[in-house]
Amino acid sequence: MNLESEECLQYFIGTWALIPDGNFFHTHSSLLQPVIFEGIKAMIKISKHKEENRGAKLMVCWKGNGAAKVLKYEGPALLMERVVSPGVSLAEMAASGADDEASMIICEVAGRLHAHEMKHFPELIPLDLWLKDLRSGFDGYDELIGECSTIAEELLASSNESVVLHGDIHHKNILRSQMNEWVAIDPKGLLGERTFDYANIFCNPDEQTALAPGRLARQTGIISQAAVLDAGRLLKWVAAWAACSAIWSMNDGLNPLPALGVAKLALNELKK
Repeated sequence: MNLESEECLQYFIGTWALIPDGNFFHTHSSLLQPVIFEGIKAMIKISKHKEENRGAKLMVCWKGNGAAKVLKYEGPALLMERVVSPGVSLAEMAASGADDEASMIICEVAGRLHAHEMKHFPELIPLDLWLKDLRSGFDGYDELIGECSTIAEELLASSNESVVLHGDIHHKNILRSQMNEWVAIDPKGLLGERTFDYANIFCNPDEQTALAPGRLARQTGIISQAAVLDAGRLLKWVAAWAACSAIWSMNDGLNPLPALGVAKLALNELKK
């Protein structure tokens, strides 16, 4: 379908007999609108980029177990249950003194996603390809990025498991469903070691929280215990992921320093 995203939205609203329940809005990768479908509060998402379709297909395969339930899917259009996190969000929990509880909720959701057996799901991106930009360096931070790149290569070479990964797990991508259950949205669709999926928690929900003194060390203990992970290997994935995230931020014209700060903290913790 070659329609512009707003034309595409109207096409599927008509085809699926959806009732608009709010204004549409754009993100960098999608067009979304809250709607009503057969009496159910839902959200229609029109992907602007082909790579978003990978995440949509993965949402379909998860069948609402650990992820928001998909109601309809065709081409660039995904209709899913509306998850709006009534009450306190995970980001708000973390900011108000319940950081540990928020992390444990994220770990529980991630565990449900990883339990799905879809190792041969088509179009998944392997972690070595996802992290390829770590090899490109970073002017002014070549030593730090180089150290993290070496760690990433060691992790990839020594990994003995391969599971379907969400790829972008953080506080704003875990919401409460209408069934009062925490579920994930907006997966990237990766394939690799499950420990990787927990690394992004350390860079979130915001810079102040991520770089708070002692937070990274404490969350290493909380997350490694909740998800049954090796703490040292988790720290290595945090360093690798944070460094790659910093490179992406720089390339997108965003501030790379928060992610670099997390990478430094992880490296320092590894050297203790």
